[in-house]
Amino acid sequence: LVCYRKSDEAQIIGLPRSDAQEATYKNPDNDPRGAWASDNLLRTEVREYAIFPVKAPNGAEHYPPEGSSWRFNKDRMAELLADGRIWFGESGTSKPRLKRFRSEVRDAIPPQTLWTFEQVGHTDEGTKQLAELFGSTRSPFPNPKPTRLLQRVALVGSSSDDIVLDFFAGSGTTAQAVWEQNAIDGCKRRVILIQLPEKLSEENKEDQAAIYFCDELGKPRTIAELTKERLRRGSKKVKAESPLFSGDVGFRNFKLDTSNIRPWNPNSKNIVNSLLDNLEHIEPGRSNDDVLYEVLLKLGLDLCVPIEQQQIAGKTVHSIGEGALLACLDEHISVADAEPLALGMAQWREQQGTATETTAVFRDSAFENDVAKSNLAAI
Repeated sequence: LVCYRKSDEAQIIGLPRSDAQEATYKNPDNDPRGAWASDNLLRTEVREYAIFPVKAPNGAEHYPPEGSSWRFNKDRMAELLADGRIWFGESGTSKPRLKRFRSEVRDAIPPQTLWTFEQVGHTDEGTKQLAELFGSTRSPFPNPKPTRLLQRVALVGSSSDDIVLDFFAGSGTTAQAVWEQNAIDGCKRRVILIQLPEKLSEENKEDQAAIYFCDELGKPRTIAELTKERLRRGSKKVKAESPLFSGDVGFRNFKLDTSNIRPWNPNSKNIVNSLLDNLEHIEPGRSNDDVLYEVLLKLGLDLCVPIEQQQIAGKTVHSIGEGALLACLDEHISVADAEPLALGMAQWREQQGTATETTAVFRDSAFENDVAKSNLAAI
């Protein structure tokens, strides 16, 4: 793995201390500052200013061995002695060592450069994990990464409610790893996966298992379909293994497409027909959900905000972000519908306790006439 950062805003979070590391901190002298661990006071090089005697409680003088020197100069060593930070053993006759207090040490430790397979797994483990997830002896992807590896990446590189982004989702290990790490440390990381609907080839031997699973699931033969299936199964596994974990392990699937809203592109030789053709602004074949999510994007709202819906005056109304957006995309709103619809939407907004201004969105072509539109807008 090659790790780098673009700015100082990126921080390495570090790894939690193990039980063995915590066990090194003790308090044999009942120091009121709490548990501590002894550390070497020597450096393996000669610095003349750091060669001097250090007097023990029994009066004995200790010098650094030949070819070494103390890590601190005489003044700093005197400060450490006065502060009770030099340890000469329980009998007071041992060579001096530095006391490092647990309370003064970070809870996380810097990750080492080498990560062993005992710590983070290997591709054989990743293959077995995926095969088990798909209920088979075969994995739909060759040599997938183990979740433990990407759990550690998420652990040292993110925290709290950070977003983890994977531009090459593949088998979807990143999402499952993030969910599993959230279940361990209680963070609310979210994850964005990007995967082209890359077609699987019967001519490619490595694609055979993937093709088999796509056919068995009745899905198109693409990598993206298997990615989504892995997320469905992986989320169930996380919930089953961590029943007390209340975090979100769902996902929404978006595909890049052209706008749902028809652009104004008039025929200068036939303006009348151009106007009539644009009475309906929505491209044919687009669903209300398609339009709704484009509205979210255009208003700068998070694609993962909560979305609720109610029937008001016989119309389907969506509330996004607890009332930040109210949308009714029904195709017909009559004069009789306008008042109960508007009043119902206003009442729902009040019930939700919406703290921000609300944007209300309708199909312009849905209104029976200007009266319906004006009445609803006024309310």
